[in-house]
Parts: sequence; structure tokens; C-alpha cells
Amino acid sequence: MPRSASRRTVLTAALAAAAAGAAPTASASALTAPAAADDGHGGSLGGSLVDYRGWATAHAWRRGSARGTRVAPGRRPGIVIGRPAGRTEYADPHTGTTSSWEYATWTSPVHRLSPPATEVVASWNASAPAGTWLMVELRGTYNDGGRTPWYVMGRWAAGDEDIHRTTVDDQTDGKSSIWTDTFSIDDAASGLRLVDYQLRVTLYRRPGSDATPLVWRVGAMGSDVPDRFEVPASTPRLSRELAVPRYSQNIHVGRYPEYDNGGEAWCSPTSTQMIVEYRGRRPTAGDLEWVNPDFDDPQVCHAARFTYDYQYEGCGNWPFNTAYASTYRGMHGVVTRLGSLADAELLVAAGIPLVTSQSFIESELDGAGYGTSGHLMTVVGFTREGDVVANDPASPDNAAVRHVYQRRQWENIWLRTKRYDASGRVRSGTGGICYVLWGSEVSPAQRAALAAVGIR
Repeated sequence: MPRSASRRTVLTAALAAAAAGAAPTASASALTAPAAADDGHGGSLGGSLVDYRGWATAHAWRRGSARGTRVAPGRRPGIVIGRPAGRTEYADPHTGTTSSWEYATWTSPVHRLSPPATEVVASWNASAPAGTWLMVELRGTYNDGGRTPWYVMGRWAAGDEDIHRTTVDDQTDGKSSIWTDTFSIDDAASGLRLVDYQLRVTLYRRPGSDATPLVWRVGAMGSDVPDRFEVPASTPRLSRELAVPRYSQNIHVGRYPEYDNGGEAWCSPTSTQMIVEYRGRRPTAGDLEWVNPDFDDPQVCHAARFTYDYQYEGCGNWPFNTAYASTYRGMHGVVTRLGSLADAELLVAAGIPLVTSQSFIESELDGAGYGTSGHLMTVVGFTREGDVVANDPASPDNAAVRHVYQRRQWENIWLRTKRYDASGRVRSGTGGICYVLWGSEVSPAQRAALAAVGIR
């Protein structure tokens, strides 16, 4: 069972998936969704509540401002260190080590949010070989004309030998704050909103090295989802189930407790690993040499280690999970919000499962057998009645991971922003947060489905 998470509006626990998948039951009918906007790289959905903007093409990279970076061509063009802009010292708060690093930066054009946002979550796709890492920052403008500072959204490395990947606590300007991986307006009821933002990516490497990170996507999802205890019901339009591997987080309880208390809290990396393997990727035998050979599903342990946020002290950091997925060949991923289960159906219809975050008490989700303040599962399909087929990692073993949950219950616990806990106190909800992960082998139908939910 997932345990409570801390230090975030609605944080995630940890999830699971991958072993034996169910076969599709029927083909999907055509679905419609709002069209993407903003220069072909982003858009709004969910009744104009959400705006994702990504930079992921050579043209987009060249529109930014470079200090020492250059655009690397290829199937997935991205930014790398060309000629370093300077050298700096970084004191890693989690290792106690101070080291010198060369760096180069890329800063995005200003993106105007539609709608102005109360929350923003950045995410990125990159490789970072040994001796390199990167930092993503966000700066924006309020509707009162003020500007935020440059907020650190994450210091990220693919491994954990050079630095420990981390978020930064206690960032605030009195109007907004960073909660682990989420920019949030402190008092949304005041009417204050973020109307635009820029992202800045800083690439680091050891002085004198030729190594460099490669970033092929960076973006952010801004949203203004209103406070709501209930959401409107959507109409079922799809009956399909994807053969996504199934993994249980619970078989890992007690393993590697240094990574968020072991499998008890591994719902997020377990779910992410399910989709990585659905796309035909997995760690190599060499990657897994560090895992105790007596442990089943060592790749889940691997995912937990390499999504772990040393400041949050957990594996549920949303962008760290999508960044982990992108370290596998040809993988892409973003953190966004969707407007309804119709949006999720659109993705599943095109063969794209997704990882969703929800919180609920036991009586609100029949068949779960637990309650949680934050838990992730993998949505793999829909029944003929429109109910949700989910790979729920909070299951006793891999064979028990597949669950069918009632559509109305699922949609509400996922999309609401307010809820009552078991004591009757008001708590927050996730408002439709999800990870969308896909491979480079994108079919026209998948490309259209991604564009329809604002991802290009």
C-alpha cells in the first residue's frame, strides 16, 4: 500500500508495472480534443485550464538565447555544450563535496500562458554521461507586473556518482513558492497569476572534458485548475486494453530503504518502468549489477534509485521520473495535466498508456483496498462499459497488478483539486496530473493524439 508523501501540494508515493499484459479488446473509435497552439509546440486543453509548451526542434532551440551551447543535429536535435561560457563551483548539499564545473546555458523565449497559471511544472528529456549534469530554472511575470526570481526546478544527473539529483527547498518571493517540483502561487484566491515564463537550462561538465549533456526536450505545463471537489462525468468512447507489463511495488518492501524506505513508496518509478518496458526498453545486465541477484524485478530497484530526489527524499518527483524514462533509447516524456478521461482515452486509443496521480480514502475507490494521500498507477485501457483498466503497483504481487476501477470514481479522484480525508478534513487533490511517455517510433495516430492533448 502506498504511504503518505510529504512536502508537496499533492505528492506522489511510488508505483509499479511490467510482466504479463492483457491483450487489446477492441479498436478505438475516433475521439476529438482541443487543437494544439503556440507555434506548433504546445497548447491548452481541459477547457483551457492547461497549457503545455515544449522546445524540441532545431528551429525551437535556435529561437532561444545561447551562452556557450550549440544545437546538435540529428533525429532528436538538442542542445549541448559548445564552448563553455564559464566555470563555477558547486557545493553538493547531499555529499558535502565542492567541485569545479564548466557550464553553458540556453534560455527559452518568453512563453505567454493561456490561461495565466497558478501552478507550473517543468520537465525535460536528456542524456547526461558520467562527469556531466544539468539544471533547469524558471522565471516568470505576474499579472500585477512583478517578476519572479529565477527558481531552480531541478538539478538533475542521470547517475548519482557526480552529484546527487535534487530539488531545492525554501524558494519563495512572498508571492509564489516552489514545492519540490512545482511552482505555485501562494494565494490563488487573491487573483494573482503567472502570465508568462522562461526556462533556463544550464549544462555542466568537468573542466577540460569533452563530455556534454544532450537535452532534446524541455518544457513546462502551466495550469489554472479551479478548486473543485467533483468534476463533470465524461462519456465513454473507447474499449481497448494495452499489453503493458505488470510490476508490484509491494514485493520490494524493505529493499534498499535508502531510496524512500524501499518498495513501500515506489509507486512512481514502478509505474514509469512499466511503460519503459512496454516500449521495448530496459536496463542492461551491466546496469543491474549493483542489485542483489536474489531480488525479483531488479529493474524496479534500478528505477527507484535513478529517480530518487535527495532533497525530497523520495522517488515521486514527477519530472525526475520522465527524465529517467528519457535516458532509454528513443524515449520521450512530459509531465502535464489532462482535462478528462476522454483525453486519456485518446492516448490509449493510439497505443500510449499514461501514469496518473490520485489521492483518495478507501471508500472512494472500490476494489483498491486502501486509501492514500498520493499514489500513481498506469492507465492501460478501458472496458466496454468505459471503466478504467489500471496497472496498480500497490498490489501484493505482479499477478494481482491489473485492476478495473469504476470510471466515475476514478475520474473524480484523479481530476479534483480538493477532497476530504478519513477524518473529514479538507485536503488537496492532483487536478489531473500525469506522465505521458512515448518512444521515437511514433505513428501518425500517436502523433495526432499527442498533439490533441497539447504535446508536440
